Amino acid sequence: MTNHSQDEKAQENNEGAEGIPAPDGAANLIDTDYVIGQDNITTRKMGVNLDLHGKVFTISSLLIVFFVIITLALQNYVEPMFSGLRSWLTDNLSWFFLSAANVFVVLTIALIFSPLGRVRIGGARATPDFSYAGWFAMLFAAGMGIGLMFYGVSEPLTHFNTSLSGDSWAPLGGAAGDADAAMALSMAATIFHWGLHPWAIYATVALALAVFSFNKGLPLTMRSVFYPILGERVWGWWGHVIDILAVFATLFGLATSLGIGASQAAAGLSYLFDIPNNNITMVFLIIGITAVALLSVVAGVDKGVQRLSQINMVLAFLLLMFVIIVGPTLMIITGFFENLKAYVVNLPALSNPFGREDTNFSGGWTAFYWAWWISWSPFVGMFIARVSRGRSVREFLIAVLLVPSAVSVLWMTSFGSTAIDQLVNGGFEGVKDAALELQLFVMLGQLPLTAITSFIGIILVMVFFITSSDSGSLVIDSITSGGKVDAPKPQRIFWAVIEGVIAIALLLGGGLIALQAAVISTGLPFTLVLLAACYAIVRGLMSEPRG
Repeated sequence: MTNHSQDEKAQENNEGAEGIPAPDGAANLIDTDYVIGQDNITTRKMGVNLDLHGKVFTISSLLIVFFVIITLALQNYVEPMFSGLRSWLTDNLSWFFLSAANVFVVLTIALIFSPLGRVRIGGARATPDFSYAGWFAMLFAAGMGIGLMFYGVSEPLTHFNTSLSGDSWAPLGGAAGDADAAMALSMAATIFHWGLHPWAIYATVALALAVFSFNKGLPLTMRSVFYPILGERVWGWWGHVIDILAVFATLFGLATSLGIGASQAAAGLSYLFDIPNNNITMVFLIIGITAVALLSVVAGVDKGVQRLSQINMVLAFLLLMFVIIVGPTLMIITGFFENLKAYVVNLPALSNPFGREDTNFSGGWTAFYWAWWISWSPFVGMFIARVSRGRSVREFLIAVLLVPSAVSVLWMTSFGSTAIDQLVNGGFEGVKDAALELQLFVMLGQLPLTAITSFIGIILVMVFFITSSDSGSLVIDSITSGGKVDAPKPQRIFWAVIEGVIAIALLLGGGLIALQAAVISTGLPFTLVLLAACYAIVRGLMSEPRG
């Protein structure tokens, strides 16, 4: 790594950065002869412009198409295979996922308190591109939309029921017969899955991408993070393998979210309008929503994703406020602080990777979640990196770790407490007995304005679906076009279609079990990539000037 004058740095960066701004002020660019797009295939076929990284795009797309064909052709064999794969991974490797997530938490917290936290993303004089309000909104919108809708009611209620009964799936062995203790344990377990650990995973990837693109002048792809480890070899096959793994992890993470979203939207439509809740409905939903996502791709980020995200944030806020106001308001408000306390108290036990008695919970719940977040991390991390230029590392990590976590705690407390209150104090067992994808709508059915709120819930799931597909196709296209951020739109259209096709194939091939097995299996090798990235982040930050 060599220091340059500001003018030289800006010239070098602008000559090959394809939309990545030059550092503003002192920064430590990496000297490399590599030019973004130099290994790309640039051509025009049948009136369509293409600009692709030959090896990464070809290998990724061929393997994915092969996977889809095999899954659809051998449905009777695929489902038991996926079930067995998921069981083996969660039974044998849950310790690995839990240990890795703990590493990401320790790293991010250590950086907040270390002198490296003074490093500014984008150069010593870089200024933020977005206000705090806009930045916080985008941080939250990036990470967990469909998941919060699907699990906001079902997870707290499920953990409460298993804890109260002492079921083998209860977190930390449960609290049989003690409703208050079961409530505290259920919310602690839920916050554990949606709070500090997942956002530490996202923050690790986002910080790595931001530093090596905005401070070091490298392409906005995962391979760039490994320059301190691999040097110029990062532009060869080592880098190709890292980017291909990032494509697979992102694609299957997205497909899992799309499949979960489709199952919940189909359940909601069945609940409200008696539309059959089956695979045919879910397939048509995926096709229809993918088509809308394609329109959003064509419209562009500013007119498409940004507007849809703004609509979604407003609708989500209105639904949250509605549940707080008409639900058990006092229980929700006091529960927010009580649940945070329960989370802190139980965090050491919940995050312990070894010697666990609650293997169903740590494997079937936690290991799946950590693999899912890791699979999502290139997508969410790249988005967060692109909107965080100008922030100090300390400011960046505090915001990414705490702000979305706090909103997730409020969401889970509001929806989970309402469902538990309906069961414990209202004697209503409808939510408890409903399928997971239906529990949100059954809970809303006990509140006023059921038809309106349930319809808003369906719309939220669908729009989260659309924005995830659109943003995900943008990220995958950037990776498969060698780090370019302005590649031709037909490539993004291709990836948006592929995301929908994979979600359909996995749903038909084995339902949610297949989706969860796919995300765990792709999350496994990518976890190794992220662990190596931790070392690269520290190396990269140590060479940067500190404000």
